[in-house]
Amino acid sequence: MTKENVFRSGFVTIVGRPNVGKSTLMNALLGEKIAIVSDKPQTTRTKVMGIYNQPDAQVVFMDTPGIHRPRARLNEFMVKTAKDACEGVDLLIFMVEANNPGAPDDKEIADFISGLDTKAFLVINKMDLVKKESLLPIIERYSATGRFAEIIPVSSLQKSNLDDLVETIVGHLPEGPKYFPDDELTDQPERSIAAEIIREKIFRMTKHEIPYSTAVVVDEMKDKGEIVYTRATIFVEKDSQKGIIIGEKGKMLKAIGQHAREDIERLLGVKVFLELWVKVKKDWREKPGALEEFGYK
Repeated sequence: MTKENVFRSGFVTIVGRPNVGKSTLMNALLGEKIAIVSDKPQTTRTKVMGIYNQPDAQVVFMDTPGIHRPRARLNEFMVKTAKDACEGVDLLIFMVEANNPGAPDDKEIADFISGLDTKAFLVINKMDLVKKESLLPIIERYSATGRFAEIIPVSSLQKSNLDDLVETIVGHLPEGPKYFPDDELTDQPERSIAAEIIREKIFRMTKHEIPYSTAVVVDEMKDKGEIVYTRATIFVEKDSQKGIIIGEKGKMLKAIGQHAREDIERLLGVKVFLELWVKVKKDWREKPGALEEFGYK
């Protein structure tokens, strides 16, 4: 390979507060829905890898849970997962919101990043929600810290300035190998993605504490030729939450299943039969054994 045809590759972790648009950014960059999204904070609970390919580069993005002040063991796991994902990577992307740049957690995350040796970008998301002149004070404030190699405004939702972001990321990555095949988009097994899709529908369709008290386990995923039979269990913490998830005459559970099935079919490219069950596991978010059972370990 000649000097002009250098292949660059590396691992890039996306961090920030809950709900700043980290998952939306990764999905937009990949052109595929790999990470679940909702308008509620703390939707993402685990690290999700997404693989971006172009002829001269491979970028392995890692979406992470929002860094926040934990109130339960599950939240402690989420914050630890996000911080651990910042270790041993080639580049960090710290995301803030253009329309909410002074959030207290942003300073704490910036201080955490400043204690790391890894090169970091500041990505100012939701630029479509503010006037351009509003971006200048944010850029100046973070530039003054001297911590960020690049500061780039984007809109993940509108897919604005993403080409510039990718080009700049690739320019900062080292020469390296292709870590994954071109047709591989994520390291997540199909069962895990299906479980996350179901959980996303619960986040979007229920309110208050319900989505935060929910975990999903795919018990069975069997290819039966023209259809994939999928059976999953939704766990909640209280009997009252079980009633809400099921809904009157099973309407809520049926709606969750219908919307999840459509997304899982798009993911797999085949017809899916989805069977959902709801069970109670009291206070599972505070129990290490239950957290490990549900994959939060």
